[in-house]
Amino acid sequence: MTENGDDIPPPVRRSKLADLAQGAEEAPPPETSVPAEPSPPETPAGPAASSEDLLASARRQFARVLGEFRRTAVVVPFDEYGSLWTAEQNGVRWICAFSDEEALARFARARGEAQREWPYRTILGARLLDVMVPMLPGPAGVALDAGSDEGMLFPPVEGIVPDAVAVDLEGDA
Repeated sequence: MTENGDDIPPPVRRSKLADLAQGAEEAPPPETSVPAEPSPPETPAGPAASSEDLLASARRQFARVLGEFRRTAVVVPFDEYGSLWTAEQNGVRWICAFSDEEALARFARARGEAQREWPYRTILGARLLDVMVPMLPGPAGVALDAGSDEGMLFPPVEGIVPDAVAVDLEGDA
């Protein structure tokens, strides 16, 4: 036996990049990505589930998806003027956000614009809903993975955006 641990070899230092490269095949997807497809709503047990039970279950499922979106950094492209990429549909301005760079690339290919540069930033979903949406004129929300089968809309309604810009509250336009 030696004193002061003289016979113990020093620890081997590894970079975090080496750890990432080695574990890439077996590692689960990072927690910062929005699930590509939300899990189906849980249905109340029993054959005679009421429509109220089904509605409550769907609301709980959406609340989970919304919570995950708010905690996740998403990719938001900028237009040629340096503003967030938005689109208008039926009087609502939608900030286009993507779950990752691959989703943005698929969107660019679908538009026939894969060859051009797409500047973007990663922004927390909560920041989009709480800060960016209120800055836009008129009703606005967030469209996640626009143009894909896994897309999701976060409309300008109570519980999703700040009450001051929610269109479903009494007294709002």
